[in-house]
Amino acid sequence: MSSTSRSTYGARAQKHPNALVRRLFEIAEAKKTNVTVSADVTTTKELLDLADRLGPHIAVIKTHIDILSDFSEATIAGLKTLAEKHNFLIFEDRKFIDIGNTVQKQYHGGVLRISEWAHIINCSILPGEGIVEALAQTASAPDFPYGPERGLLILAEMTSKGSLATGEYTTRSVDYARKYKNFVMGFVSTRSLTDVRSENSSRSEDEDFVVFTTGVNLSSKGDKLGQQYQTPQSAIARGADFIIAGRGIYAAPDPVEAAKRYQQEGWEAYLARVGAQ
Repeated sequence: MSSTSRSTYGARAQKHPNALVRRLFEIAEAKKTNVTVSADVTTTKELLDLADRLGPHIAVIKTHIDILSDFSEATIAGLKTLAEKHNFLIFEDRKFIDIGNTVQKQYHGGVLRISEWAHIINCSILPGEGIVEALAQTASAPDFPYGPERGLLILAEMTSKGSLATGEYTTRSVDYARKYKNFVMGFVSTRSLTDVRSENSSRSEDEDFVVFTTGVNLSSKGDKLGQQYQTPQSAIARGADFIIAGRGIYAAPDPVEAAKRYQQEGWEAYLARVGAQ
């Protein structure tokens, strides 16, 4: 495990060059939570209700905004209000995967207006380096109004059975993150990627990419569609900084109590990793 991953959120926030990452770590430290809830519901009412009820216990809410049946201005306004009220970030799990010109329009424009309300987005690098370059270019443009309050996660690995996001794909993900580190804040991956190197890039001394790990569930090992779960403890021990839980929370009989349990177990696992227990 890297020396960085053993550092506390507070210590990492103090020296991190990325403003959004600093804010993320500060939120985690202040609220004592590393939970991202994947709110895969299909109406604005359900989404905003979950965000309001779970807000005190999470660091990030992850949306799939295109599965909402009634997306509107009220969705955007509600999410932004609740993020401010409960001090969490919004991560739109759009998984951009197209040529640069197209993803720029999908991100900063269109009916979903993602750049307006999502602090964090993610992409797959299957189209090549251009997708990362295009998104970074959009976020650094002089007329982009959100600037340092936006960041990108590269989808470097997936938890689904038989995933092809392995090997050279993962290595290139790290290469591109290093090249565009002003906008790329980290990865969606199953482990820390600190030690991944290639002939095209090398790790700098101050490198500190954030790791989000999906497929975290306390009561299930998988589903019929190939999803494979791990626990908060196993995810954080492998390098996750933030754990993403979906059905284990929002589909629980009491989502708030479930969120509290994930918060407690995720925080205890983090404390154990940094040697604070």
